[in-house]
Amino acid sequence: MESTAEKKRIDQPNVVSHAEWIAARSELLNKEKEFTRLRDEISRQRRELPWERVKQEYLFEGPTGKETLDDLFGGKSQLMIYHFMLGPGWAEGCPSCSFLADHFDGSVAHLAARDARLVVVSRAPLAEIGRFKMRMGWRFKWVSSFENDFNRDYNVSFTKEEAAKGQVYYNYAMQQFPSEEGPGASAFFKDEAGNIFHTYSTYGRGLDMLVGAYNWLDMAPKGRDEEGLAFSMSWVRHHDKYVDGQPVDPTRIYTQPKSADEKCCSGQND
Repeated sequence: MESTAEKKRIDQPNVVSHAEWIAARSELLNKEKEFTRLRDEISRQRRELPWERVKQEYLFEGPTGKETLDDLFGGKSQLMIYHFMLGPGWAEGCPSCSFLADHFDGSVAHLAARDARLVVVSRAPLAEIGRFKMRMGWRFKWVSSFENDFNRDYNVSFTKEEAAKGQVYYNYAMQQFPSEEGPGASAFFKDEAGNIFHTYSTYGRGLDMLVGAYNWLDMAPKGRDEEGLAFSMSWVRHHDKYVDGQPVDPTRIYTQPKSADEKCCSGQND
């Protein structure tokens, strides 16, 4: 059963001759090239941002024990961190973060070849991370910041008191946010003397570039097909929860995943 939004743009296609199609495609290609050059320029300006020295000592819990931020570099000079929304006591990770994380494993070896290491960080204790990671079948490195202030310092975790005020500081502005955890990505550099610098962080739609599936959909006839949804990613599910033919609820808004206790007691599987 298709919703009205799912039928958009395919009921009345503009069918033209091959010559007309080539002309239209060539015109769009010029705009695509402009976009590519602008993206390259933004990437250049991103690299020219000033750095800030990381002075705080962070101790994470990893699969082999305690690890410092320095340890997370794994011998590389560049460290890329994804701030994954999995809070203490949650029954499972955020579906949207999981959507992104499905793209990570294939990148790890390629990043390592360019002197960069990818590590995922969540505030949930390591045992809770491990259970969800096993369920999802992921292999990338994932550590816990449960016992440090890393998530708060990089503005991806919020206290209940902050949330109760109706606005939190996220994506460089005060705004409403529907969860005690937020998504983000941060980049760090370590020089030969061992000094660590924070060079970049991005949040919200700044993470779009990490989602290969979105880039494919952007080339598809119906695009992302998210118009008319109360929450643009309301269609996204954990990859083990998709059911063929299951309709999208256009009124569904983002809700924080249930706690493990709530899920146990409710008997719900979704």
